[in-house]
Amino acid sequence: MHDDIPLTTGRARRVLDERILPAVHATATPLDTAWHELPGEPIPPAEGLALTFEPYAVGTTWGAAWGTTWFRLTGTVPTAWAGRRVEAVVDLGFDKNMPGFQCEGLVYLADGTPVKSINPRNQWVLVTERAEGGETVELFVEAASNPVLLDYHPFLVTQEGDVETSSPERLYTSRRMDLAVFESEVHELALDIDVLLELQAELPEGPRRMRILQALDDALDRLDLQHIAETAGDARAALADVLAAPAEASAHTISAVGHAHIDSAWLWPVRETIRKVARTTSTMTELIDQTDDFLYGMSSAQQYAWIKEHRPEVYARVRAAVEAGRFLPLGGMWVESDTVMPTGESIVRQFSQGQRFFEREFGIRPKGVWLPDSFGYSPALPQLMRRAGFEWFFTQKISWNQVNKFPHHTFLWEGIDGSRVFSHFPSMDTYNSRLSGSEVAKASRQFRENRLATGSIAPVGWGDGGGGTTREMTGTARRLADLEGSAKVRWEHPDAFFDRAKSELVDPPVWVGELYLELHRATLTSQHQTKQGNRRCEQLLIEAELWAATAAARSDHPYPYEELDALWQQVLLQQFHDILPGTSIAWVHREAVAKYAETAARLSAIIEDALSALAGAGDATVVVNPAPFLQAGAPAQGAVAATDVPATVPVTLTEQDGGYVLANELVRVTVSAQGLVTSAVDLTSGREAIAAGQAANLLQLHQDFPNMWDAWDVDRYYRNRVEDLVTVTSLDASVDAAGVAHVVVARAFGDSTVTQEIVVAPGSRTVEFDQVTDWHETEKFLKVAFPLDVRAEHTVAETQFGAQKRVTHTNTSWEAAKFETSMHRYVLVEEPGFGVALVNDSIHGFDTTRDAVDGHVTTTVRLSLLRAPRFPDPETDQGVQTHRYGIVVGTDQLGATAAGVVMNASVRTVPGAHGFEPLVRVSGGAVLSSVKLADDRSGDLVVRVYEPVGRRGTAAIAVDGPFGPGAEVTLLEEALADTDATSFAVDAYEVRTFRYPRVRG
Repeated sequence: MHDDIPLTTGRARRVLDERILPAVHATATPLDTAWHELPGEPIPPAEGLALTFEPYAVGTTWGAAWGTTWFRLTGTVPTAWAGRRVEAVVDLGFDKNMPGFQCEGLVYLADGTPVKSINPRNQWVLVTERAEGGETVELFVEAASNPVLLDYHPFLVTQEGDVETSSPERLYTSRRMDLAVFESEVHELALDIDVLLELQAELPEGPRRMRILQALDDALDRLDLQHIAETAGDARAALADVLAAPAEASAHTISAVGHAHIDSAWLWPVRETIRKVARTTSTMTELIDQTDDFLYGMSSAQQYAWIKEHRPEVYARVRAAVEAGRFLPLGGMWVESDTVMPTGESIVRQFSQGQRFFEREFGIRPKGVWLPDSFGYSPALPQLMRRAGFEWFFTQKISWNQVNKFPHHTFLWEGIDGSRVFSHFPSMDTYNSRLSGSEVAKASRQFRENRLATGSIAPVGWGDGGGGTTREMTGTARRLADLEGSAKVRWEHPDAFFDRAKSELVDPPVWVGELYLELHRATLTSQHQTKQGNRRCEQLLIEAELWAATAAARSDHPYPYEELDALWQQVLLQQFHDILPGTSIAWVHREAVAKYAETAARLSAIIEDALSALAGAGDATVVVNPAPFLQAGAPAQGAVAATDVPATVPVTLTEQDGGYVLANELVRVTVSAQGLVTSAVDLTSGREAIAAGQAANLLQLHQDFPNMWDAWDVDRYYRNRVEDLVTVTSLDASVDAAGVAHVVVARAFGDSTVTQEIVVAPGSRTVEFDQVTDWHETEKFLKVAFPLDVRAEHTVAETQFGAQKRVTHTNTSWEAAKFETSMHRYVLVEEPGFGVALVNDSIHGFDTTRDAVDGHVTTTVRLSLLRAPRFPDPETDQGVQTHRYGIVVGTDQLGATAAGVVMNASVRTVPGAHGFEPLVRVSGGAVLSSVKLADDRSGDLVVRVYEPVGRRGTAAIAVDGPFGPGAEVTLLEEALADTDATSFAVDAYEVRTFRYPRVRG
């Protein structure tokens, strides 16, 4: 036979698109339409329903950026439609290729009952399953005119990302607002043809493909294009046999779960996400009602909390669907957070706040961590997941790697302490599947564990901006349940999938260490004020818990449970993986920075109240140390009167060659006339920290224009163009009354200025740099370089409750891809007997190069300070920015840990009558992480410690308060083991949590 494949497929595609799909709602009558455009922010639905409406003509433009328009649709079902399914079809001006990224609406009945959403891929609303004829129809649409920011030409500079700068011009033109008969047989024919067209495209030119093509030709021969509805059934009959052919016994099985992956903020503000969640969950509960087997999964306790607060009618439907086992709470976290930059305590609270919510609301505790879209995954996570009670981990983002293909889909992931968690990546490489032929074939073809395991997961639905699963997707799933040539698809809870996968893979492969994403590396730096606010609030939350718990133990001072919960939840929300990484629109970051300031003020008030109760009433100055390490003039986590602070030897300051030499008893630092550090000597060992002939604290400016994903990415070629910022506009030095030496250097470059204060304090190995930058660059990347005379085989960078090592060479493509990496409070480079650390209060990105001259190897570490991408926020980082960082001369990992903690938990002074002793003391090989009262309001004390340097040891905890003997608990503060907290063994990077019952006297 002749090769007629293109003729058949082209015919089928055109008939489907131009004749069959339009015939699904061909019998229609216009609805009477009226509207009311709101002048500002959205209003509650009850107020929207009570608005005064004016006549509206379909085809009229509507909706300025970020506006809300209420439409009222009224009409009567024609008597001729009796017995038919009738739907309202509403096209607000949709582009079907942008679900979740443009206008959307939530439909209400006149009594305020939410029905479902309308969006580009879901434009229908059920009016009646079986019309009687003559029914009156009244529907209300709360329509959001969100601007399209990620268009066909993505990453274009736009001011539409903030309501304060967006255009007042109307964005959308409606096309259709009709009552229509839903032609079920035509709809089913469309799905039949679409599934078969996509299936045959993935098959080899063998019998199965040829018979599908012949069946398509036969079906189209039977279809009268002028009478689609009348002949659709006959056309379907021609396809019945090829659709009934069962799948092969060895066919891959896809465990589908409905999904929408609603970003808690991104190209829309938080207030719009609240409405997106309501719209999507309304549609998903409607789809659950319309199907027998469909399962929808949603993560993020925050999103459930939003609809509970703002759309209780929608939440009632969600609760009912959860109770029926059809709506699945997933993930057990407050939000789908970034996992690289938040502290260990923040990750713990993501778990504890999330699980508490799900258990309180639904009596459910999710078994797995569901994080499809975060930008890399910390190697501390496996331990934290296991200690929080999770059994599995799910993501897919590593499939975005630029260079290296991840070698597993189902595997064990091993963290820094040796903990392992069973993990799965969907082999179709998406979290927004529509079950297309190409996706289903890809899932089967590239599944890495095909030798032993039988299936993979598919999150199914339009996502990012919401929308979720459609009836077309559930119809596709029905056809793919058991179809020759295809993987088999079934709706299944992820728990069931993981149980089966564990039974099939009894000895799974193991991946050790971080899951580094070879993309989106610049998220460690973009939107510095957001990151700075997060770091500051994380520390203040831990400090507020510490002093509030201490005050509650030592007096009748009330512990602020509710306020601390609310403040934690605010900070946890802003750790979402498009907020903290700095990849959202200007509106999101403007609000985030304001929320951090508000949160910090409230936490400072909690701290002041608790310290006032502890220090007593008086006029003396009390010096308080919140850190678990000694700081000048204060004990570890306690307080002393200022009169008890020991005297210190002032730092010496001398001029030299137009610059200065600063020295205390531990370090001697030379600052050149250019304001650069040309020498930093450890006086204990005599070792020089700065590489010979080079200078540290060197600001370097790079051109920064990635191929795409501006706020997200920095591409390797950025290094090819660099400007060293060495011009000085002023250089001054002084020693203050406390004996601290200061060198102040000012520079100007481009349209920006920077002032640095170089500080050496008595008794400190840390040379501190306090920097203020008035930043007005465009598409530039600012770094500060420290060429160190250390032959380091690895960098050691702090992560949650420990550290991760990365080699300094680039022998393989995996190592070369890590040209920008993450840290928390420190990064250490070390050789036997000598180490140098860089510490910081708000920096997360750095890079490392290994240099050699005549066989002498040195290591350069550069901290990443500021960027200036134009999308999605064209004003990213513009204006005044502050940084605080330091070089610790002559240290090891424990010293780097202490210096990093101290830089982030500075001594504070308060008025009072006396100092006070710490509530908790930790000795031996562990560091105190947090002290708090138990989440269950029992008054019990909870203490968390961790081993910080990667070696085994023993530790002990002593509690000075009205508490009984401690017992070990999980991260969720539930009984774990009867471990004696007064002395216990700790493994490398192990996290331990102990609970002490309150003794009532």
